[in-house]
Order: sequence, then structure tokens, then C-alpha cells
Amino acid sequence: VQLQASGGGLVQAGDSLRLSCAASGHTFSRYTVGWFRQAPGKEREFVAGISWRLRKTVYSDSVEDRFTISRDNARKTVWMQMNSLKPEDTATYYCAAKAVGLISNMSTEWEVWGQGTQVTVSS
Repeated sequence: VQLQASGGGLVQAGDSLRLSCAASGHTFSRYTVGWFRQAPGKEREFVAGISWRLRKTVYSDSVEDRFTISRDNARKTVWMQMNSLKPEDTATYYCAAKAVGLISNMSTEWEVWGQGTQVTVSS
């Protein structure tokens, strides 16, 4: 499977954005998909994940109640709706996929990565 992230942009604090992660490949529906982000000078951090079968979702504490991850296996797409954006959400956002195991906040456990999409939130 290959992933392509899109939807980033420059917004003001309090605004919303929706990121998309489009996949190619026949087995996308069997992959758990997640979003990570990386700000300049910081480590890549887990943001949210959604499992392939039960669509279980997991969020980091910093985005809980503001971000929503969803997926449509028929369209081979995962979205992340980001509301009430804050300047500290500024980062490059990456979607990732893993075929084995549960949703993980460890970037090393994810097998496939898309290119990043930049999100910048001004105060």
C-alpha cells in the first residue's frame, strides 16, 4: 500500500482543517492507519489512529475532543478533521499504516508512510 497525505494549510487559531490520506493498493482495508506530526526541532509524535476492522479510534491527549479520525475503505481514504486548532498544532502531518498489531504511538511500529502535509496555525 502507498499513502498520500493532503489538506494542510495556513489557518488562524480556532479554525478547522481536514486532512486526507489516500491509499493505493488492494489491501488497504486490512491496514490500521494513523496520523503523526512533527514540529521543527521536535520528535515525531502520534496524533490519532483508526483500526481496520472495528474502526476503533485512539487519540493523543493533546488532540482528544478536537480531532476526529475516520475512514472509508471503499474509497481507500482516511480523514482527520481538526477543529479548534491551536498554534501548538503547527507541524508537518504524516499518515502511516500498519498491517499487523494494534494502534501504536511508536512511529517505529508503523510500516508505511506517506509524504507530509504542512499545517500552520497562526495566533
